[in-house]
Amino acid sequence: MACPVHGIPRTALWSGRATAAHRRCLPLAVRAAATRPQSEPEETTGAVAAQVDLKSYMADKTLRVDAALDRALPLCHSTRLCDSMRYSLHAPGKRVRPVIALASCELVGGPEDAAMPVACAAEMMHVMSLIHDDLPCIDNDDLRRGRPSNHRVFGEGTALLAGDALFSLAFEHVATRTTGMPAERVLSAVSELASAMGPEGLAAGQIMDIESEGQAVGLDVLESIHRHKTGRLLEAAAACGAIVGGGSDAEVDRVRRYARCVGLLFQVVDDILDVRRRRRSWGRRPGRTWRAARRRTPSSSAWRRRSSWRGRWYGTRRRSYMGSIASGRCRCDVSLTTSPTATTEADAFPHHFVVLALCFPPIE
Repeated sequence: MACPVHGIPRTALWSGRATAAHRRCLPLAVRAAATRPQSEPEETTGAVAAQVDLKSYMADKTLRVDAALDRALPLCHSTRLCDSMRYSLHAPGKRVRPVIALASCELVGGPEDAAMPVACAAEMMHVMSLIHDDLPCIDNDDLRRGRPSNHRVFGEGTALLAGDALFSLAFEHVATRTTGMPAERVLSAVSELASAMGPEGLAAGQIMDIESEGQAVGLDVLESIHRHKTGRLLEAAAACGAIVGGGSDAEVDRVRRYARCVGLLFQVVDDILDVRRRRRSWGRRPGRTWRAARRRTPSSSAWRRRSSWRGRWYGTRRRSYMGSIASGRCRCDVSLTTSPTATTEADAFPHHFVVLALCFPPIE
């Protein structure tokens, strides 16, 4: 595969024949791989290199986010409340939202430290939503991320308060820990996060989800639920990263539209896997959405049309983000399809991570 602008073969990156201009036309992961020594095999493709580089990228960013989250949690008046907050916040997770916030900041030329407060805030809000989502009054899930749900360990009242505390702590963390930038950008980031969780964001998706129980709904309704319940916070995380990284309004908008499609893709694959997964390997009750008679992507006609659905969002992602930057001159040779036998996160999400974290073309 050749560089779409300069025509230089991708394999030339390994031999040192590519200039800095050539490398700027490639995704971050491929550009990083281009710095490897010549002893690397030349037949390695850009997509494979991206996946290999992605592991170290995700591992490094996840460790940094985990450390920042640990520092962000204050000492509580109630030890039980503090333990409940830590229990869910430090549960094993993919850290997709904070990583995409950091990647978006780096994309527009900002330092990682500038985006760490909003990255932590996005994860706090996400964890809050998981705690509340598992409560008996909503989904009544006993497992989350491979271990008992928060309310099963600490009780419903404590779990509810832990979620509330994480939600307020997220805003406090952004307001007090984001330093060295204009107040307008901090305010804009706070506004993004608030909007993502409010009546036009996650809360809207959650109520649509509840109201759809037992009803036959179409793909448009499913897309709306996914866009609000899952995609909106991921979109906000990406936008916040670009905002605090110093991105222009146009750059923030391109990142936002890109992440919007990624959020839909992410939820579609997660719902498909909900049918395939086993409790021991996934960490949640398998197929709970079907038993609750909720309409999800894997059901009826949506299941049969899942490939075209994914393709439509993938195409929109490419057009709205990559195409708008420089008329489609950058491309990512990455497959978004999931293995038909995938039953675990490890099987299912490596390609998603390439899209989420590393397939941003450079903004110049």
